Amino acid sequence: MKLTWLGHSGFRLEIEQAVILIDPWLSGNPVFPDDQKQNAIAGATHILLTHGHGDHTGDTLSIARELNVPVVGIYDLISTWQTHQGIQGLGFNKGGTVDLGGAKVTMVNAAHSSSLEGNEGPVYAGHESGYMIAGEGHVIYVSGDTDIMADMSWMGEYHQPDIGILSAGGHFTMDMKRAAWAAKKYFNFKTVIPCHYKTFPLLEQDAEALKAGLPGVKVIEPQVMVAIDL
Repeated sequence: MKLTWLGHSGFRLEIEQAVILIDPWLSGNPVFPDDQKQNAIAGATHILLTHGHGDHTGDTLSIARELNVPVVGIYDLISTWQTHQGIQGLGFNKGGTVDLGGAKVTMVNAAHSSSLEGNEGPVYAGHESGYMIAGEGHVIYVSGDTDIMADMSWMGEYHQPDIGILSAGGHFTMDMKRAAWAAKKYFNFKTVIPCHYKTFPLLEQDAEALKAGLPGVKVIEPQVMVAIDL
């Protein structure tokens, strides 16, 4: 299983028979090199979205059309795009599980907001979400944009993820200290990978506070377009 950071909250996850692009914002992403786009999307089988904000949906529609692959996520957004954008889609909702090339993906709660840019301001895009992705002997918790929430208690106990991909940049989501506190209280991660940081000066620029708050946990600061073997 390989995980590659695409900058911000974007990832390329190679798991089971799937190559899943998670929140692929590439064009205009300050930390993603433009000349790496084709390498980032090569062989992708699915696009998985946590919510509608532009720094997460980014290149979704163009990639879906170029590769002719389905976009997977909250029913409201996906069904709207299927109707009006002509893409393949797989819409579902919290508590539901879908099979993406052998990887079992369950939608779970997040605490954030979700909208698309409209001509007269933000347009509703369905609820924000996170995911539990099970495959190859691991369960990965993709938090999506979120703060600490009590739901993490049952989510950790029920799904027992060993890998956490946590939004941790602050201002819009948990910061590193809050992410560490949540990880320690609600989960039993062996590996934690922060995201939604470094992109802009407004966000946290390193994961030192996350590392300090999680002794005994392997905290990996990802590098853009450098694969991590999990």
